[in-house]
Amino acid sequence: MRSKPATTAASRPLSAVLVAGALGVVGLLIVAPLASVFYEAFARGVGAWWGALADDPDTRHAIWLSLTVAPVAVAINTVFGVAAAWLVARFRFPGRSLLISLFDVPFSVSPVVAGLALVLIFGRQGLLGPTLAWLDWKIIFAWPGLVLATTFVTLPLVVRELIPVMEAIGPEEELAAVSLGASGWQVFWRVTLPNIRWALLHGIVLANARAMGEFGAVYVVSGHIAGATDTMPLRVEKLFQEYRQPASMAVASVLAGLALVTLVAKFVIERRLEAESRDLEAARSLPDSLDHTKVEGAVA
Repeated sequence: MRSKPATTAASRPLSAVLVAGALGVVGLLIVAPLASVFYEAFARGVGAWWGALADDPDTRHAIWLSLTVAPVAVAINTVFGVAAAWLVARFRFPGRSLLISLFDVPFSVSPVVAGLALVLIFGRQGLLGPTLAWLDWKIIFAWPGLVLATTFVTLPLVVRELIPVMEAIGPEEELAAVSLGASGWQVFWRVTLPNIRWALLHGIVLANARAMGEFGAVYVVSGHIAGATDTMPLRVEKLFQEYRQPASMAVASVLAGLALVTLVAKFVIERRLEAESRDLEAARSLPDSLDHTKVEGAVA
């Protein structure tokens, strides 16, 4: 067993400087702006804050739109992420590395460029524009376009969380379940899903946070129409441009509150993931017969 290196007296001042520097950067770039948002939002009282949210129909619609677009996009990415992660983690096929690289395209492409690409495909003058006009389907400057843009920018988050977890777990339990007569759905619901549940929740939380705060791609495909296609980030920008700072800060405080809730959920899930990782390492040291017995109980 390797012993932990002792902290030398010379390294302690350096550690203190680094910690102080990290805290200073976090305080200046994260804590101070966040605190200023809540201070400005509640500077005139809770009643004024609530009035800025509830009395403006465009703001109410923006909140409702964000709370409907984000869950749909996250649900799509959850289904796609589980299927794609299972495909990549359980099979070896030509083009696998290319497919994994394509998952990261939304991270490397600017959201504004992604929104423009959607306009060039689904817009009135786009590739599918005449067909969509004939079918009387409106994608761009409408709710479906917002879902498409949000789905694109959040696509890698779930699948990238699941791939390393599924590869670390391995296919042994699933193969054992199949050998015991379990169907595909039984294997998924009783063996695969319990093993990946916390990683899946972590990806869902991150995807939801990204979806709620998306601005660039949504700005392009929405047309920035108040009361129709404005989401909360777009509403904050529009209110600020109209010099309605208390109202813009009120909406911004809602987004910031959602971010804090997401942060707490992320922290809790990460603790669970660390615990499961330790349990997985301990389980690997057990005899194979015990693992087989565990799968028999799950399939039964």
